[in-house]
Amino acid sequence: MNTTTESQNPSVGAVDGVSTNDRKKGGEKKRTPMNPSETEYKNIHVTGLGRIFKKRFERNGETYESPNWSVAICYRGKQREFCSKSPNESDAHKFLIKKYQELTRGGLNAANEDKVTLEQMAEDFVRDYEINRKRSIHDARNSVSHLRSFFQLDKAVEITTDRVRAYISSRQREKNRRGRLPTNATINRELAALKRMFTLAKQAGKISSPPYIPTLEENNARQGFIEHGDFLTLQDGLPEHLRDPVTFLYRSGWRVSEMRTLEWRDVDLEGEVVRLRPEIAKNKDGRVLPLRWGLLQIFHRAFTRRRLGCPFVFHKGRRPIGDFKKAWRTGCNTAGLPTLKVHDFRRTAVRNLVRAGVPEKVAMAWTGHKTREVFDRYNIVNEKDLAQAADQLEAYLRRQPAKSKVHAIKMAVNAMDGDSDTIRTQGPSIRSDGSSGDSKSLERLEPPGGFEPPTY
Repeated sequence: MNTTTESQNPSVGAVDGVSTNDRKKGGEKKRTPMNPSETEYKNIHVTGLGRIFKKRFERNGETYESPNWSVAICYRGKQREFCSKSPNESDAHKFLIKKYQELTRGGLNAANEDKVTLEQMAEDFVRDYEINRKRSIHDARNSVSHLRSFFQLDKAVEITTDRVRAYISSRQREKNRRGRLPTNATINRELAALKRMFTLAKQAGKISSPPYIPTLEENNARQGFIEHGDFLTLQDGLPEHLRDPVTFLYRSGWRVSEMRTLEWRDVDLEGEVVRLRPEIAKNKDGRVLPLRWGLLQIFHRAFTRRRLGCPFVFHKGRRPIGDFKKAWRTGCNTAGLPTLKVHDFRRTAVRNLVRAGVPEKVAMAWTGHKTREVFDRYNIVNEKDLAQAADQLEAYLRRQPAKSKVHAIKMAVNAMDGDSDTIRTQGPSIRSDGSSGDSKSLERLEPPGGFEPPTY
């Protein structure tokens, strides 16, 4: 450890301005003023860590020097000072090393941490997507562009939680080229990209601790379904080359991208099964789809239309099925389903499997869902399900006995008194008009003369 001493301590053995001999004689612990011109300032630089020094202060026109050593560390562009609470120089050196390790958390160089910028973290983030060959790299770059436009050349240490909240507020007021405001889900994807940047930077040892990044509440529960009769009407309104691909999506619950990239090498007509390759699955997890009844007929018709040199099962002119938004919109408007989306078939397939009595685990394997959270979001109850629940509740109530099982307490007429207005109960007799039929009993309840009831 290299140290550079700018001054030496001339008053060795003196603490709080009182010499050791004076202490032994019982002298008072008073600080005596010093002459700055005669006493050098105690300031020792420690290379790579900081410095140790003794503070000076003025009071009533006099200059005083603290008896204890203090340490100063430059961290995140600011100098931070701490008192070692010790007059010993070696203790101050140890305290400096300890505080430096606490600040930098394991020896991270604070000077290098201050130089990390958002631009560097964004480059590492995009590179990570390229290395792992993630198909959502376009969305990642779009999120990075929004983050760059707000944070610009900010350093990583300057991106605090308050700055992130300011970014959220700014994005909620920012409209896109179509004049629409971003949804909470869109902003959360950008915040997730920022959080991933900090995670990668921490893994690389560039920063010590990432900031807390809040997120917005999302209300994106899936609502779209289609009934079987409506699907048959929609099927008749689609072009010929789209009927089988769309029917496959309706029956299988697969994604559109998986349908487009399905090749004949994935199909086993003799074994009546289709195997989805992991590289074309969204979640990188292959699955098996058995071919029965309607699904098997679809693949038999596709086999008759198979063309030499075209590996795709569903194609048009030896080319894979491309974008069919225009034909889809026309077919939906003809069928009276203007708000229907292709992805609604995936939700409908999950619901149909559950209603058909298929176990949930098997249904998840059929559609390719890994978590129950996503599965439950698709299996949303519609209005017909609620109406059926109301009918079942009404039927249950009608099956219940109409006769009460609770017996009311019967009050008998007192025949001994011969007064029809007097009713006998387990207590004193009470007339129907509210008066007591047993005056003696009531008299016994009156307090004796001279007795005062307690007050509270």
